Amino acid sequence: MGTAENGAATWKSDLMLALLAALFAFALDAWTGFGPLTDPGGDNDNLLRLVEVRDLLAGQGWFDLHQYRMGLEGGFVMHWSRLVDAPIAAIVLAASALTGSRPLAEDVAQVLWPALLLWSTLFFTARAARSFGGGGAVLPAILIGGAGYYFIGIYDPGALDHHNVQLMLTMASLALLLEAPARRGAALFSGLSAALTLAVGMETVPYVATIGVCVSLLFVADAGSERAIARDFGLGFAGIAALVFVTTIPPSAWGVAQCDAFSVAQFVVAAIAGIGLAAIASIEPAARGWQRRLASLAALGVVLGVVVAMLFPQCLSAPYAALDPRLKELWLDHVNEAQSLFTLLVRDPARVAARYATPLVAIILMAQRFRRGGWRRQDSLVAALLVVAFVVGVWQVRATTFSIAFAVIPLSAWIAKWRARAETSSSLGVALRLAAVWLVSINPVWTGVAAAASVAFDKDKAVADGTTTDKTCEKKATFAPLGNMAGSTVLTISNLGAPVLVYSGHRVFAGPYHRNVAGNLLALDAFLGSADDAHGIVEAHRVGLVAICPDNVETRILTQKAPQGFLGSLLQGKVPDWLEPIAETQGSPIELYRVRQAG
Repeated sequence: MGTAENGAATWKSDLMLALLAALFAFALDAWTGFGPLTDPGGDNDNLLRLVEVRDLLAGQGWFDLHQYRMGLEGGFVMHWSRLVDAPIAAIVLAASALTGSRPLAEDVAQVLWPALLLWSTLFFTARAARSFGGGGAVLPAILIGGAGYYFIGIYDPGALDHHNVQLMLTMASLALLLEAPARRGAALFSGLSAALTLAVGMETVPYVATIGVCVSLLFVADAGSERAIARDFGLGFAGIAALVFVTTIPPSAWGVAQCDAFSVAQFVVAAIAGIGLAAIASIEPAARGWQRRLASLAALGVVLGVVVAMLFPQCLSAPYAALDPRLKELWLDHVNEAQSLFTLLVRDPARVAARYATPLVAIILMAQRFRRGGWRRQDSLVAALLVVAFVVGVWQVRATTFSIAFAVIPLSAWIAKWRARAETSSSLGVALRLAAVWLVSINPVWTGVAAAASVAFDKDKAVADGTTTDKTCEKKATFAPLGNMAGSTVLTISNLGAPVLVYSGHRVFAGPYHRNVAGNLLALDAFLGSADDAHGIVEAHRVGLVAICPDNVETRILTQKAPQGFLGSLLQGKVPDWLEPIAETQGSPIELYRVRQAG
């Protein structure tokens, strides 16, 4: 009875501490006027998610993921999940009923949704830290976790993209798995969280796979303690995968495998893996003796490999292997979150500290813990996820969001250890070491160091995650003239695709999404070709407006590629006779041209 009550007390305490931190972050955002709502900083994903939510509320079908206003006529199918659209849409509906204003309701949703996710992510981070480093690690986890999450930016107002949802669910799966030996049902919900984060997006495949492998190997090593955990995790994983499959995939597409989104391929793998793990843990002959457990799980792994190789071989290739070479050269190679550590070392070395320092420190701490002996179950889970996230982050910087989050757990335990020493010692050396441990563990400190270094070595270079100005056409006000015009098709670069959709009723060809191949290539053909080539495309596709942003980085990339092309000529002031400048946009960061009607 006492243990249950104590567990409930710590649960409430951690929830309240996380809430206080989230409210503090909310207050900071409010103090700055919720700036990202009017200056989204060029984040197309957040803006297009809002468009997707609007479309859903306007009556577009639950299973219909077409983005009809982007790409060629008829649009293209997005690879995002309705699992993220639904709660945002629910907040918009509730706020609309309370305020009577749909625009205000959208603002409420854009503020409330990321704040709720920050709160829940901090809560699960605190729970994981408590399981790993004891009660003394909770406050440090809240502080360094809150600072890290806040300055990463994925919980900013307007952050409707799914990365924050994925981080929260992955941290929830880890925290619940750490608690599983002492809390009944935790493993079931850990499996549920792992399957949900996979259903939201394929970016978390490495972490979900790592969690599954850890559960399996822990079961091999210690069936007495881990058998029920493995069984429950497998059942939760397979069960929620089945539920997601039937509720988010239309029956007509049940046999269609998609490698970049949750489909029959992911469902089959999840079902076989989850049910197989649960069966091995439940069947006495298979679970008896570590050799049998290992052999049974190895056989399950072989079955999974054969199923994927035979039924879904296309999903074994690199994610963007089939991408058109021109799109890779002119788009993907310049996407910040898709850059590798080695690319950052050449292009933006200061940013390396902001993204890789605290995970590296945490890995060193885990290595020291392993060297000293006394390796624990908790260490295996945290170290595995931390190392995998760091390795994936070396490949693509987007994964550093996860490695920074996982690093909070060993770092908070480190701080807790030195705090305990400082409480029993009056030594100045111990106090200074504690201060140093705090500074080294706070990710924004490294961001500040990176910023200072960048200013020192290159005053014109943006640091950390980039800076925005009015001239890059990333603010809401920039698109006001477009919003006041009758709906038409706009020829513009992909960086402006989502802003045009969210701030106006127009449609566009280009948008930074790998499935929108035809629309993006058409825009490239128009801008890189001659004015006559562009005119032919404009006439064939009934384009009414051309929008360019001279200072946007994509504009510079395209004009360097084809200085005498249509876009380059417009920047030089060479306006063809079939276009007329729109006077209302003179002096604006964005330049608009109206297509003259023939005859």
